[in-house]
Amino acid sequence: MAAPAPLVVVGDALLDRDLTGHADRLAPDAPVPVVADCDERLRPGGAALAAYLAARDGRDVTLITGLDDGPAGRALRGLLDSWLRTVALPLDGAVPEKTRVLAGDRPVVRLDRGDGRVRAATAEARAALAAAGAVLVSDYGRGAADALRAELGARPPVVWDPHPRGGPPVPGTRLAAPARAEAHAFAAALPGAADGPKQSPGDTGAAAHGLPGAAAGHVAGQALRAVACQAAALVRHWRVAAVAVTLGPGGALLSYGEHPLLVPVTAARHGDPCGAGDRFAATAAGLLADGALVEEAVEGAVAAATAYVAAGGAGGLLAPGQAAAPARGESPEDVVARVRAAGGAVVAAGGCFDLLHAGHVGLLQAARGIGDCLVVCVNSDASVRRRKGGGRPVNPLADRLRVLRALACVDAVAVFDEDTPERLLAALRPDVWVKGGDYAGAELPEAALLEEWGGQAVLLPYLDGRSSSALLARAAEEAR
Repeated sequence: MAAPAPLVVVGDALLDRDLTGHADRLAPDAPVPVVADCDERLRPGGAALAAYLAARDGRDVTLITGLDDGPAGRALRGLLDSWLRTVALPLDGAVPEKTRVLAGDRPVVRLDRGDGRVRAATAEARAALAAAGAVLVSDYGRGAADALRAELGARPPVVWDPHPRGGPPVPGTRLAAPARAEAHAFAAALPGAADGPKQSPGDTGAAAHGLPGAAAGHVAGQALRAVACQAAALVRHWRVAAVAVTLGPGGALLSYGEHPLLVPVTAARHGDPCGAGDRFAATAAGLLADGALVEEAVEGAVAAATAYVAAGGAGGLLAPGQAAAPARGESPEDVVARVRAAGGAVVAAGGCFDLLHAGHVGLLQAARGIGDCLVVCVNSDASVRRRKGGGRPVNPLADRLRVLRALACVDAVAVFDEDTPERLLAALRPDVWVKGGDYAGAELPEAALLEEWGGQAVLLPYLDGRSSSALLARAAEEAR
């Protein structure tokens, strides 16, 4: 499998700090919580986070950003140096710092300091940009993108992640990725914006209005139409190829100027959303650099951002023992090696997955929750025919693999041609092997194999009455 394509990230780096403790009382002099026993954790922020995440995906990354030699600048270099190359732009002021104080997993207050702004481009930065195969602009409005705007206009980036305090993407950008509130603000400032549908940046659809039934659907439809109109207007005004408006737990809406594509979240995940936009942008840029279509890049980015939030988001990024999130598109062996090197647990599950149904999805989601990655072992077409008989599989291997890889809970898919996956399992050596509950009472030959390296085979509950064979039998009966 080809190595991930290199990526150059241009943008404004921040130093993020989390102070996490517990709060069980209010201060005696003001009605504010007292957060005690705080642990401090530093991490890259802004463009530095996007670059760091891309590097953790296995990419060769160059970050062009404003840096100084102050305490924040030195701390940021220390976090980045082992992962990527940094090209520093001169700053007026200090590297911005963003500090969150959290009680448990709930933010209590955020403290910002540092007003550093990029003063000018450098010859080294221009040379790095000229040699780039693919560019991501992560514009936090502190001058890095503006300083290199002429060079970016000459070779438009694959992704531009805009900020209300920054300028618009350069014409020719392949994909602009504003968040919903940002898209609303950008579109509201366009000429003729008063003629389009209105939407408050705080609108979140029917749930925010508490409206039942058809009324809720009407409000949700209006909100979605407003986002679609805003995205289309930005495509035309910015003269970019496409705009993907990120909708948080609603996924993303992709527009080329008309007939938008809604990319939903495939599995509900809850966690810290801080940095999810950077995860989205880094993934989309990387996939486009690898040759993916825009739609494929947005789908992959939604899945990656969802998994990132579920894994703890920015708050869990540099936690001790935190397993690195496997990059979409990595081989099963690479996924296992990456997760195991970070001290994570590898889970594997197997089956034919001929007609993917609710039972399969529930099983795979539960399996992914056991560890830090899920590798699905799939029977080849010949193996399915030997097990299931003539006429199976209904869906060929390529289609089954594509469907499985589209699930956010699946990190990699491996194929075996034998009747059982023992040889594949011996190569992957997962910590946990999962089977559906419909195998209860049957022999599990894999169980003894897992014991050889200290692994464990387990059964998970299976949705009653759901199976590919039952679905096929029902369809054949109804066709008579």
